[in-house]
Amino acid sequence: MIYRQQVSGVNYAFDGLVEVLAKATPLRSGDQLAGCAAEHDAERAAAAWVLADLPLETFLNTDIVDYDTDEVTRLIMDSHDRQAFAAVSGLTVGGLRDWLLETSSHDDSATRIAAISPGLTPEMVAAVSKIMRNQDLIAVAAACTVTAAFRTTVGLPGTLATRLQPNHPTDDPRGIAAGILDGLLLGCGDAVIGINPATDSPQATADLLHLLDSIRTRYDIPVQSCVLSHITTTIGLIESGAPVDLVFQSIAGTEGANSAFGVDISLLREGREAAMALQRGTVGDNVMYLETGQGSALSSHTHLGVGGKPVDQQTLETRAYAVARDLDPLLVNTVVGFIGPEYLYDGKQIIRAGLEDHFCGKLLGLPMGVDVCYTNHAEADQNDMDTLLTLLAAAGAAFVITVPGADDVMLGYQSLAFHDVLTTRRTLGLRPAPEFEAWLKRVGMVDDAGRLTPFDLTHSPLRALTAAP
Repeated sequence: MIYRQQVSGVNYAFDGLVEVLAKATPLRSGDQLAGCAAEHDAERAAAAWVLADLPLETFLNTDIVDYDTDEVTRLIMDSHDRQAFAAVSGLTVGGLRDWLLETSSHDDSATRIAAISPGLTPEMVAAVSKIMRNQDLIAVAAACTVTAAFRTTVGLPGTLATRLQPNHPTDDPRGIAAGILDGLLLGCGDAVIGINPATDSPQATADLLHLLDSIRTRYDIPVQSCVLSHITTTIGLIESGAPVDLVFQSIAGTEGANSAFGVDISLLREGREAAMALQRGTVGDNVMYLETGQGSALSSHTHLGVGGKPVDQQTLETRAYAVARDLDPLLVNTVVGFIGPEYLYDGKQIIRAGLEDHFCGKLLGLPMGVDVCYTNHAEADQNDMDTLLTLLAAAGAAFVITVPGADDVMLGYQSLAFHDVLTTRRTLGLRPAPEFEAWLKRVGMVDDAGRLTPFDLTHSPLRALTAAP
């Protein structure tokens, strides 16, 4: 179908829904690289106008990626909840935007939005995000509440949790322990203590799992741990008796992109079932940790939709959330600036993408977090990350990632420092996850108001962390 729109006396034509979605997307370098971006602002405005007037039913009758060849599309269509959709079925994309903004002002906004969430497809959610300003994305996301739990509860209103990421280029236990101690002393780690291993060796992964579990149990810390190895490695380690809390995997929005990661939906479900069978959670049984990122499908050339047309990277990112939603995860985060400037060129594009991803994930019912990050060859700096962190905290992000000194020396990119979140919590009146905050109080690191207190590490049992084997 050809969609037409006139702007300032110029007629624009768009060949199909895939092209409308791509051309309506705010500018980003990845779509330019894929050849699907609008050529200029006037064409982008014309596409956004067309998109705003499309009935939501359009997305149930039109494939973005072919149903017969893509299992993600089949998951989206086959699991769609028509009953939940009924409340908004008569709306256009623009009408959904208006409904969300109006609903976000109600005291029961979280309940009302959660009721329609199963009836929204990722493509509907991606579409409405494209015609929303940053302020709109923040307002609606802040009105949503999505929680998940294992040993701590993430996503509660008034909280901002963190992943403590103590990566080390050689997986040295003392270096990792030092990073963990640094993070704990600044109130981080309540979402997960998660290590990206330097190799995917099962033995190295097992050693790190045992290190994390020994720290957790020795100091009775209510946290969950994760070593971010491939899901097949983790399943094997579960079978061998390793202390696995969460199963990690990177996921994407097409079957081909997931295949490039070495996974499919069946394997992901197998990993979830294996972890759930361990019953290691204390306050909940959400056991999956999933990471996504705009541009992952393009980077493996698995970004083509119906008719061989390139699908914009933000729509494909949102489709990955359908895979995540199927797995009932504890944590989902977009590593928003990690892939590089080829996909998100500068701070402005990274900030916009981070707000989009958080909004879309949360609207689809996910406990959504963001790795607020950039690579050193991007046109971005730590001030951009400060801005995005503050906006995400205002929007009610479930968690963010923190690394020693904001510099991940193993992965070679810039993220957030532990004290960045400490400052943001203090500025916006946010708290850690309640179970973790109770532990911080118990060991004397915070007062009743949740503020860090002077802490004498010399006489604390935590000092032994620096002597980890």
